[in-house]
Amino acid sequence: MSVALVTLGCARNEVDSEELAGRLAADGFTLVEDPAAADTVVVNTCGFVEQAKKDSVDALLEAADLKGDGHGPQSVVAVGCMAERYGAELADSLPEADAVLGFDDYPDIAARLRSIVAGEQHVPHVPSDRRRLLPISPADRPSGTVTVRSRLTTGPTANLKLAEGCDRRCTFCAIPAFRGRFTSRRPHDVLDEARWLASDGVRELFLVSENSTSYGKDLGDLRLLEALLPELAAIDGVERVRVSYLQPAELRPGLLEAIAGTPGVAPYFDLSFQHASADVLRRMRRFGDPESFLGLLDRVRAIAPHAGVRSNVIVGFPGETEQDLETLCDFLVAGRLDVVGVFGYSDEDCTEAATYADKLDEDEVRARTAHVSQLVEELTAQRAEERAGEEVTVLVEDVEDGPVGRTDFQGPDVDGTTSLVGADARVGDLVRAVVVDSDGVDLVARAV
Repeated sequence: MSVALVTLGCARNEVDSEELAGRLAADGFTLVEDPAAADTVVVNTCGFVEQAKKDSVDALLEAADLKGDGHGPQSVVAVGCMAERYGAELADSLPEADAVLGFDDYPDIAARLRSIVAGEQHVPHVPSDRRRLLPISPADRPSGTVTVRSRLTTGPTANLKLAEGCDRRCTFCAIPAFRGRFTSRRPHDVLDEARWLASDGVRELFLVSENSTSYGKDLGDLRLLEALLPELAAIDGVERVRVSYLQPAELRPGLLEAIAGTPGVAPYFDLSFQHASADVLRRMRRFGDPESFLGLLDRVRAIAPHAGVRSNVIVGFPGETEQDLETLCDFLVAGRLDVVGVFGYSDEDCTEAATYADKLDEDEVRARTAHVSQLVEELTAQRAEERAGEEVTVLVEDVEDGPVGRTDFQGPDVDGTTSLVGADARVGDLVRAVVVDSDGVDLVARAV
C-alpha cells in the first residue's frame, strides 16, 4: 500500500511527518511523492493561525478531489495540529476527509491507515486541554533508540527536534493546549538522531522546539543545551548547528555565549520578541521592553558582531495604542534585525486574548500590519545592504540556476538566500565568499 504525506506549517510539523513516514515505511507502506499516485494521502495540518487553518483545509480538499476517478487515492486522512485541536468538529465539518487522527493515533498509524482504506469508520477524538496531562517523567521516557524516521527531503539541512510542547501561557497562543506540556528529549537520543542524519548526508542541523531556551529544565539541568551544542557540532559530517525558537526573557548569558562562540554553531538568534511595548507584552503575558531587548542585541553583537537575528511581531493586539505601535516601530529601526515576520492579530479559539474587550477594528489591524510590514521590508533590505564586504560561508542547497545557499545568519525557508558567483559548487558544499550585492533580504556573494 502506498502513502503520500503532505505537510503544512512549521519545522516541527516536518519532523512529525518524517516520523510518521518512518513508522509507515517500517510497517510495509511505500512512500510516494505524488498524492495522485498514492493509495492514501495523509495531510499533516497546521492549526496555529486562521490562514494556516484555511491552507490546511484547502490541502485536504485538493487531495480529496483526486479521489473518484479510479486512479487516485482511496482515502484522505487529516493528522497534525488542526486535527488534534478540533478532532470530531473538523470531521463533521469536512466530510471530504475520510478520517481525522489525533497525536495519540501516531504510534499505530499504519494500522489506522489500513483500516481506513478498508472502509472501517474511525471515531475521531474529542479534544481536551493537553496541558492538564502530566508530562512523562524523565525516568519513564523511552530512550536508547533513534526515533523511527524517514527523510522526505534530500537537502543538506535537516530539522532535529529538541522537545515537545510548551509551558508558557502567552495569551494569544493556543499551542500549549493541543501540544501539551514542555518535554525535553534526552541528550543522547538527540545525539543519536543527529549522527543518523549526518550519515544520510546532512551538513546542517536545525534544532527545533516550541521554546529551545527551556531545553533541559524538566530533566533537572537548564544548562543542557550549552553542553549539547559542542557535542552536536563535533559529529563527523556536521558543519553547522543552528538553534531556533529562543525566548528573549529566558536567554541566559551562558546560552548566549554558547550560541555566539561555539565553533560549528551558527551565531544565529531566532528571538521571539512579539512586540516592544512593555504594556502590550504584559497583556500578552510576556516580558520585556525596548531597553532590555536592545541591551540583549548589544550583548549578542559584542560577542558575534556579524550574528544573524530574526524575530516575529504581532501588530494590532487588543489594547494596542498608537504610542505602543510607535514604540514597536522605533525598536525595529534601532534593532537592525535581519528578518522580521509581521502578523496581524486575530482571535484564536480558547485563548485568553480572545476574551479581551478592547479589540481593534479589523480594518485598523490590517492598516497597522501593512504599515509595519512596509517598514520591515525597508529595514531588512537596509540590513542586507550593510552586509556588503562581509566574508561569509555559504552552504550550497541548489545549483540548478547557479549555486544558491545560506550563510550562518540565514535560517532555512524564511530568512533569504545567498547566490554565489565565481563558484563551481555542488549541493552540500560550503563555500567561502564575500558579499557583493543584495536584493531585499537576499544576498549575492563572490567566492574567494
